[in-house]
Amino acid sequence: MHDIIIRGGRIHDGTGSEAFTGDIAIEGDRIVEVGRVEGPARREIDADGLMVAPGWVDIHTHYDGQALWDPYLTPSSWHGCTTVVMGNCGVGFAPVRPNQEDWLIGLMESVEDIPGAALADGIEWEWESFPGYLNALDRKARAIDIGTQVPHCAVRAYVMGDRCIAEETANDEDIRKMVDIVQEGLEAGALGFSTSRTIFHKTNTGEYVPGTWAGAAEMFGIADGMRRAGHGVLEMATDLALKEGEPDLGWIRELSIRYGVPVSLLLFQNDEAPGKYRELLKGIADANADGGKVYAQVSGRTAGLLLCLDGSLHPFQGKPSFRALRNLSREERIARMKDPAVREAIITEESGGKGGEMADFFLKGWHKMFRLGDPPSYEPDRSECFAERAKTENRRPEDIAYDTLLEFDGRGLIYFPLLNYADYGFDAIREMLEAPHTHFSGSDGGAHCGVICDVSLPTFNMAYWGRDRKKGGLMPLEWLVHKQTQGTAQLHGLNDRGVIAPGYRADINLIDYDALGIDAPRMAFDLPTGARRLIQKATGYRMTIKSGQPIFESGEPTGAMPGALVRGPQRK
Repeated sequence: MHDIIIRGGRIHDGTGSEAFTGDIAIEGDRIVEVGRVEGPARREIDADGLMVAPGWVDIHTHYDGQALWDPYLTPSSWHGCTTVVMGNCGVGFAPVRPNQEDWLIGLMESVEDIPGAALADGIEWEWESFPGYLNALDRKARAIDIGTQVPHCAVRAYVMGDRCIAEETANDEDIRKMVDIVQEGLEAGALGFSTSRTIFHKTNTGEYVPGTWAGAAEMFGIADGMRRAGHGVLEMATDLALKEGEPDLGWIRELSIRYGVPVSLLLFQNDEAPGKYRELLKGIADANADGGKVYAQVSGRTAGLLLCLDGSLHPFQGKPSFRALRNLSREERIARMKDPAVREAIITEESGGKGGEMADFFLKGWHKMFRLGDPPSYEPDRSECFAERAKTENRRPEDIAYDTLLEFDGRGLIYFPLLNYADYGFDAIREMLEAPHTHFSGSDGGAHCGVICDVSLPTFNMAYWGRDRKKGGLMPLEWLVHKQTQGTAQLHGLNDRGVIAPGYRADINLIDYDALGIDAPRMAFDLPTGARRLIQKATGYRMTIKSGQPIFESGEPTGAMPGALVRGPQRK
């Protein structure tokens, strides 16, 4: 007798092959039969009319702290994810020397906008080494699987101490120690090594994060340690798409070819160099034609900032009359903002730089600001931006922004597509998604708690690109499923999942596709210490099964905890 039989669903098996109607038999944590399944089961699930797909595999998250207190890793598990990979962009919490914990928390808060108070309250520091961190993760019950990577910033800080930022070039002894730590981490089960080489990642005191300017000897040494460990992806946040001109992929190409290490770069379209992504895609293809393993992580929508009164950023936060309201309760502050005299003062005053560099930037960015709305609109026309609306409505753009923030009892959201929207549409995004050597990515689950909420991307990709997009063509559902299941799993060698076939892990989503969608993001105060984070719910998931056990049914958790820490590559 099988444990579970899912009967009569429309199966999208994760390989990209044409969908078919059939049954799925599960025993323990594995799929044992697909097609027409005879005989009984301890539980039979009627999937007639439902889409059946593998659980989503999200390769770009930042749950490094949250994984120690939240067994569900929400919001990702709300969106059908059954495996997530964290430790991206060079930041994380191991290795760590005694008394270095607060510094790592501050770095994570500065780079990824995760409240430091929540991290300090939620993390019990039980480790010093990276294998010790893996063991701490392993001891926690969880609903979904997690994998992680060795973070360059923590490694550099552990080895070099205060020199990790001040000295751009590590000495030979530093490099030897870093290589040993990375190799040890991979051999203990890390899925890769991550680093940041972008000027946008800074410490809370304004310095570039450790490793930003690491030289060839350091990077090639670490790649050699990865080679000796026998597996691992080198994930990298870079500025390669920032400026026009020939992309500097030479050393990355050489590193990958020489050591056989896969390199995975973040790739977006940038307003300052809107065609540069094409040059990078060509450079990646050329590198791989020469024997490299270079890939790009690309997002299914913009890197969109959400400006709101409860968040980290909005256009008026530097205005003196707004700053005077900061110590009021939320309700009192909203009431005062509705006062015509207060409103006019906030709108017309100079910011004086008190709201920070980004707040001043937004006061000049009306051409990239939109009302997000509910349901949210992520591909608005240029005519909908505040600059254009101000012309047609004969209003100040400041008035439109102010009214948008006060919508929904002061919970309104201004959508600012920072990247991937130079052309006011998703055509460049589609080009990157469809390009060879790219992987679906960009959710940043667990991070940017006060200003970004892209964790819904797995659901958005399926609903928007597969059904709802009106400004351009749709994409085949079978291909979309493949790109965020088998396609993402294979990057990290997780070859036991992402496919519905006998022998594979029984990670499965049952979806009412007509109802599949996302709500507008909202601010929740549910992190440790009541700290804030933007969250976004989904509709349409009838059931999510992880390793043969239902973990969500009709959007509600079942209490089952079949998830685990994934250590190293996995085979069917």
